[in-house]
Amino acid sequence: MTAPAAPTLKVAIVGVGTIGRGWAALTAASGWETTLYDTDVPAADRAVAEIGRRARALVALGRAVGETAEAGLRRVTLGRSLLQACRDADWVIESVPEDLHLKQRTFENLGQLVRAEAIVSSSSSGLPITETAARCRNQQRCVVVHPLNPPELIPLVEVVPGKFTSPAAVERVRGWLRSLGRIPILLKREVPGNAVGRIAAAVWRECIDLVLAGVMDVDDIDRAVSLGPGLGWAAAGPHLTYHLGAGDGGVNVFLQQLLQSFEVWWGSLAQWNRLEPEQVRALTAQIERAYGEKIDVLREVRDRRLAAILRAIEAARKAR
Repeated sequence: MTAPAAPTLKVAIVGVGTIGRGWAALTAASGWETTLYDTDVPAADRAVAEIGRRARALVALGRAVGETAEAGLRRVTLGRSLLQACRDADWVIESVPEDLHLKQRTFENLGQLVRAEAIVSSSSSGLPITETAARCRNQQRCVVVHPLNPPELIPLVEVVPGKFTSPAAVERVRGWLRSLGRIPILLKREVPGNAVGRIAAAVWRECIDLVLAGVMDVDDIDRAVSLGPGLGWAAAGPHLTYHLGAGDGGVNVFLQQLLQSFEVWWGSLAQWNRLEPEQVRALTAQIERAYGEKIDVLREVRDRRLAAILRAIEAARKAR
């Protein structure tokens, strides 16, 4: 499925790491005018080639239209200053590293440069926009818009307003996301890690614990998640999965039958909040041993699988 017809927007992406490049690949593949800025000028120069590769990969995977993507890539430019990159933008997407002080400085500067009607969003995976934009002149137009990785492929995006974010800004950015073929979900209030990060952190902690305790190897625990609950959750999510789990009785019967079992399991789950250096080394060694191939090869395989899963989900929705 390709994204629906998108409005003509000027987007500025501040920070061209993995997430910023993913955003740029998505906006360029949709034909939007995209300007990049990073304080690391050589990194910004290198980013242009990868953005082109990722946008064209979307075309090869059936996620974008070739002519539109090529037109969008011709509209990708580098801003040699923050002012040059952002002054005409409708939407400024901050994607600098996950450091609160760095993001605060970035937002403070952006607040002095961008147009009054522009939306300024943060790609933060867990920092609240109320803190990030604390030094910004107009906090009403500031909002967290957190994509999953890779942003150009996974359609889900978290939208997290802060204490001062206006409802109008939230609705504008949700509309733009839908135009990009994204599925925005709205958090009603700020929490550390947003929603997706908290869920992922809880699952990953238990996966790490099972590996370090010698219960399972890395590749088997990954299969246990991706081909077990992950597969079911892709179709239904955890609440609907359990609602369907007891037949016609629904979640009421499910809880009557299995709540005690879950309570026993919850009591035995990992409770630690940090990994010691030797545990980090052990985990790293096991992951690298399980996945010895080059990162580029693994990423390509992952992206093909994601595209195939999305095609299957979309086909099922159309057939409904």
